[in-house]
Amino acid sequence: MIIKKAEFIISNTDISKCPTTSLPEYAFIGRSNVGKSSLINMLTDNKKLAKTSGRPGKTQLINHFLVNEDWYLVDLPGYGFAKASKESRFKWTKFIERYLRERENLLNTFVLIDSRLEPQKIDLEFMNWCGHNQIAFSMVFTKIDKLSSSALQKNIAQYKKEMLKTWEALPPVFLTSSESKFGREKVLNYIQEINEFYSKATLNS
Repeated sequence: MIIKKAEFIISNTDISKCPTTSLPEYAFIGRSNVGKSSLINMLTDNKKLAKTSGRPGKTQLINHFLVNEDWYLVDLPGYGFAKASKESRFKWTKFIERYLRERENLLNTFVLIDSRLEPQKIDLEFMNWCGHNQIAFSMVFTKIDKLSSSALQKNIAQYKKEMLKTWEALPPVFLTSSESKFGREKVLNYIQEINEFYSKATLNS
């Protein structure tokens, strides 16, 4: 997939105010400081599209970006550590959960995982929650350039082992680096494949 255009459309905390559209959507979410904004900018080839910050928990809204005037990339607030009040984090959780459960044109949620870390309980719990709520998702390991190949394979193997304790099969897995752009083509091609399938299904319905 070639990205010709990517533009910010709207930010909100209310699913009813999300764009009224049948275009496919893809959400990106992960623990705070997982490198979500950098990954989004890398995928869209636009360093200024998603705001990056050294402060975890910067994203606090549902952010819609229209890509190629054909599909939406949705930047969701990170879960986990954030320098915000408990009340604010509770509100984030509620509107994120509602968006993920109720947004009909959400076709896949990319769950970002820091490849440098051993399996994190909060990541595993979130993916299990997605499974229980029948939310299609993929695992995206970020920052793979920050550790050795052997350490990377060890951490991924540990994640797969933990996942298979409760899952019969693993979801799609992607390895990425925002700095080297590794994994960009595979993620975008995966989105394109889903878009084509969705388009055919819509025409035949």
